[in-house]
Amino acid sequence: MADEKHDHVDRILAQWRRERPDLDVEPMGILGRLKRLGTHLGREVEAVLLEHGLSTSAFDVLATLRRSGTPHRLSPGELLEMTMVSSGTMTNRIDQLEKAGFVQRILNPEDRRSVLIALTDKGFATVEKAVDAHAANQQRLMGNLNAADKAELDRLLRKFLSDFE
Repeated sequence: MADEKHDHVDRILAQWRRERPDLDVEPMGILGRLKRLGTHLGREVEAVLLEHGLSTSAFDVLATLRRSGTPHRLSPGELLEMTMVSSGTMTNRIDQLEKAGFVQRILNPEDRRSVLIALTDKGFATVEKAVDAHAANQQRLMGNLNAADKAELDRLLRKFLSDFE
């Protein structure tokens, strides 16, 4: 670790080691770094999306519709499954996106009792620009890791996440 920089978490861990040498603080360091990294990354992602007039939650819905493929429409239930939010939260997001002209509710041609949420032309154009900027931003954010570092980090995070999913 001689060539690695010390961070805010190192200072916290040093304090705990001094005050409570009986504690194993290694997990605290890992989880603390993940939390701080999530905060920093969230701010960076949000800033780019705001340049396109989108919140992260609005982008999440539009990107879900976009990646679903032509005709870029899903049922509210499918959107719920793919975004992992409550039905009330999803209804609110859809309402806001509809007001902005990014999505429209259409009758489901296979079941007229239900609706589908579809990208409008405006929504499609907006999410196309936003996802290009988002992907470029993600490349920038990962820029200090080489290919081997990224592969190892991805492997470890997948392993860690699998315990929860």
